Amino acid sequence: MNQMHIHDILKSSEPTFSFEFFPPRSEQAANDLYDVISELGRFNPSLVSVTYGAGGATRELTHDLVIRIKETMHVPPVPHLTCIGHTEAEIDEILVRYAEAGVGNILALRGDPPRDQPDYDRSNDDFKYASELVTFIKKFNESGRHPDPRGFGIGVAGFPEGHPATPNRVKEMEFLREKVDAGADYICTQMFFDNHDFFDYRERCELAGITIPIIAGIMPVTSLKGMNFMAGLAEGAHYPAKLMRALQRVAGDEAAVERVGIHYSSQQCLELIDAGVAGIHFYTLNKSKATMEIYSNLGLSISQS
Repeated sequence: MNQMHIHDILKSSEPTFSFEFFPPRSEQAANDLYDVISELGRFNPSLVSVTYGAGGATRELTHDLVIRIKETMHVPPVPHLTCIGHTEAEIDEILVRYAEAGVGNILALRGDPPRDQPDYDRSNDDFKYASELVTFIKKFNESGRHPDPRGFGIGVAGFPEGHPATPNRVKEMEFLREKVDAGADYICTQMFFDNHDFFDYRERCELAGITIPIIAGIMPVTSLKGMNFMAGLAEGAHYPAKLMRALQRVAGDEAAVERVGIHYSSQQCLELIDAGVAGIHFYTLNKSKATMEIYSNLGLSISQS
């Protein structure tokens, strides 16, 4: 089960449900995360992705968590892989390790420069764009070094609200098309809070001839502090007036803010499912409560998901 290729995972007519975790940086955080993984694992997610720190800062932590998930959850793990700051030889080594461990899929990203290097010079990087990383993984697949003859399934990022570094929306779609033409098998989007943005993005992909599955990224608002943090992290995040109005009504009541955020995300998911979304990917922030409650609101039992 946990070596499934993304083509096998997405071939069902039913939407997939998946989670994202980030590597813990302390023993206590690791213990807390494994409890979360155990709780969410009961919902039989279609896949679980693991983030990769800026400039490869969590390279070994990401690898260790991917292997832990593969061995304990029996769910296909999808490690993120970024190309900033890595040579072709380093990327090849990472791919070999994942292939030998039986990992079936990779999410290929450009990534961010190391946080302690604000003036990082990318001119010497072997990979300038995510499309080049996709091309490299595709060549690895063709080398026959993966136990699955198809090699790694390859995911790429999508931005329904627009990529903050590419204000030209026409160019942005051209860049996405380059990643797809290079060999991407599916798109997983950045979080968004207005489904109209996602539906418009999906339609623009169709107009551009992009027909691979698009998985919608959902992150429930569970605190105003967390919302403000994510607004800075995901530059350009659009919080609709409907959501802001509901949150303002309960400002000062942390439990009520969480309930509003969970309800709003639940309604988002229901509308997406009704509109035939290929899958929903929950950005969990290494917590389980909000995701579990959304599952319940969607009427999904442990066996159904």
